[in-house]
Amino acid sequence: MSALSHFDDHGKAYMVDVTEKNETVREATATGKIRVNEEVYRAIEQGTVGKGDVLGVATTAGIMGAKRTSDLIPMCHILPITNCRVEFEMRPETSEIVCTCTVKVTGKTGVEMEALTGVSVALLTVYDMCKALDKEMEIGEIYLVHKSGGKSGEIHNRKQGIE
Repeated sequence: MSALSHFDDHGKAYMVDVTEKNETVREATATGKIRVNEEVYRAIEQGTVGKGDVLGVATTAGIMGAKRTSDLIPMCHILPITNCRVEFEMRPETSEIVCTCTVKVTGKTGVEMEALTGVSVALLTVYDMCKALDKEMEIGEIYLVHKSGGKSGEIHNRKQGIE
């Protein structure tokens, strides 16, 4: 494991200097899921949740979350995101909704945190829009699936495909 890069020799946190790094195309994909009760699952699927189009609003929220990551995570660099996709997969057998967020940039640092934030904000939005119908929703299993670009190149999470 490499040394932590956000601490100086005295243990104080600082933003990593990426000035000398080369700009490359970088992409990251993260995923997570929310488990809801059957009533909420049907309402989301049928578009009958009182607050509106849950997955449409959550898609927009996820994109906004990815774009605002540097406002939330103190040591993240502000990145000029060139693409962000938020997608949902419905799993009726478990009343789960899986969210995937893929973020792309041409820059000096990666977009893993943006993808993870996008998934998190999208799932929190589903929770917010449905909380009147289900107080026991569970958000979980948020993790990085894949990243590419930069010095470390292509990385695939070994967890992928285990579900």
